[in-house]
Amino acid sequence: MTRKSATPWGLAATLDEVKVSQRVGEKRFASILQLLENDRGEMLVRFAYSSGGAARRGPVTLRVGDLERLRTAAVAHHPELARALGWTGGDA
Repeated sequence: MTRKSATPWGLAATLDEVKVSQRVGEKRFASILQLLENDRGEMLVRFAYSSGGAARRGPVTLRVGDLERLRTAAVAHHPELARALGWTGGDA
């Protein structure tokens, strides 16, 4: 998963990603949480959304339950991303 993304701090590689599929009526999209690293080794966290497969920048609006699903998925299977957000612990 070494895609490059443009950020205000320059290009950054995607190190990890968690997606939560969402739906409103017939409209389908996904909220995305990404751990990025720029060319200077700085770690970045990006919230985005996807419609039609392309990641788009904000605004990203999450229902509380969807945010909890992101947290649970990150803590369970993406420990570096969880640590970057302070989502550690066994209460996932």
